Amino acid sequence: MKITWYGHSCFRVSGAEGSVVFDPYRPGSVPGAKLPELEADAVICSHGHRDHDYAEGVRPSGGRFTGDVVQIRTFHDECRGQKRGENTVTLVECDGVRAVHMGDIGCALTAEQIEKLGRVDVLMIPVGGYYTVDAAGAWEIARALRAHIVVPMHYRGDGFGYDVISTIEPFLAQAEGVVRLEGREFEPDLTLPPLTVALPRLDG
Repeated sequence: MKITWYGHSCFRVSGAEGSVVFDPYRPGSVPGAKLPELEADAVICSHGHRDHDYAEGVRPSGGRFTGDVVQIRTFHDECRGQKRGENTVTLVECDGVRAVHMGDIGCALTAEQIEKLGRVDVLMIPVGGYYTVDAAGAWEIARALRAHIVVPMHYRGDGFGYDVISTIEPFLAQAEGVVRLEGREFEPDLTLPPLTVALPRLDG
């Protein structure tokens, strides 16, 4: 499996079973971020907000993603969706790796949801708070899922992201085994001890 980050909550996951782009954002919707031209077999949007739902911005490859997909309905806030609506969490499995994209989750998971997701090898999770869970809430979910590799997303950095959300640092302060990558792409190695992967700022 290969995972590539394009800023905010947008990732491309690819492997022998095909490719999926998660949560592409519309032009101008995320301060300081610009989505490049992308192609994939499938596009999955966690919810209908402009910074997550630009499916038409991803060119269809003409292929089909054949890996396993599991989705669960959650909420964008702690009030069962009364503030910001629903959110979909998606697990995809390819190359034997199970990767979960949490979308804009704003609540804890139930025991039933944790059981349905099962083994989580890679967890892409928002950490910035305000619109989503904050650093503490994200770690609560990551530990409940026993995620092997945790990839924070949806945070504010130098020149990008929403002013009202936090930086990545409060989340990393609670982490062990932090790996700061120089490139936007990595291949999960499940033979390593559990770790947190911090991806770099993407200019342009």
